[in-house]
Amino acid sequence: MQGKLVLSDGTYFLGESFGSPNSTSGEVVFNTGMVGYPESLTDPSYFGQILVLTYPLVGNYGVPNKKFWESEKIQVKGLIVQNYIDSPSHFELERSLGEWLKDEGIPALCGIDTRALTIKLREHGVMLGKLETGSLREARNWKLEAGKDIYDPNSENVLPYVSVDRVETYGSCKKNILLIDCGAKENIIRSLMKRKVRVTRAPWDFDPLESDIRFDGVLISNGPGDPKQAKKTIANVKKILNRRIPTFGICLGSQILALAAGGDTYKLKFGHRGQNQPVIDQTTRKAIQTAQNHGFAVDMKSLGSQWEEWFINLNDGTNEGIRHKSKPFLAVQFHPEANPGPFDGGFLFDEFLKYV
Repeated sequence: MQGKLVLSDGTYFLGESFGSPNSTSGEVVFNTGMVGYPESLTDPSYFGQILVLTYPLVGNYGVPNKKFWESEKIQVKGLIVQNYIDSPSHFELERSLGEWLKDEGIPALCGIDTRALTIKLREHGVMLGKLETGSLREARNWKLEAGKDIYDPNSENVLPYVSVDRVETYGSCKKNILLIDCGAKENIIRSLMKRKVRVTRAPWDFDPLESDIRFDGVLISNGPGDPKQAKKTIANVKKILNRRIPTFGICLGSQILALAAGGDTYKLKFGHRGQNQPVIDQTTRKAIQTAQNHGFAVDMKSLGSQWEEWFINLNDGTNEGIRHKSKPFLAVQFHPEANPGPFDGGFLFDEFLKYV
């Protein structure tokens, strides 16, 4: 079966379908990682997006057990690759990538020049698009529907789609970290529990100061969409900051923390997505490799003089972390929990827990 990706400016790419034989639409973004597609596909930060993988060989090690995923299901709206390998080989595989996509109703195309597509997105910026499947004759005769009926995940608050709907507790240690789940990756919870703390996971709009839950610190998770749409979360975090409770933000959590502190955010041209993003620590002047998945960034100039820039992206100079000069508030734009990607930033969980 053939398929077609149509971008909002009318550009289209023809390919072959290897996922579910249905259509979808969303924001088209690219990821520069070489491995880690099971973790990326289940990352809730990709909700509402059609993911383009720049590495040319995808599917060669299949799909592992669910315990290795970052959420309970595939979060992307669709997948675009250059060469799909349908004969995977790995000691932990349970099924092929194509089988997984079909099981979860996610369309995917291969045989597309992902390099040309990525160059277009890099030069133009991320774009909305439609992914449709059908016969070759149908594909060539499809009408371009640029700007019509294409889902834009930044046009609404998408956190209710990816957050938990009730409070959940992990572990039984004395110290308790309240995780505000805006679309949290599972490895954030694993990373905290490895450090001997209990984790209380709460919905995106949960107000901890109105509950009887006792906690020692707050972690605001990663997640999808425009941070300014998360108005309830921003308001709740603002109250937390006013109480001087130790608070750590990751990715979307960094943007929400900045907004709650009176700062501003803006949309990046094409975002940062991959496991090879270098950042530099402004305190130590040491660089680390990081896993990233975000389309927005904090405007450092919008924050007051009590905030300092902690990390900077070495590729484009955008903000990758903030820290308050005197209060226990810190955040990073990248993913210290990795999965997939390097674990260079794992020490940041320890930095946060020093305040708890």
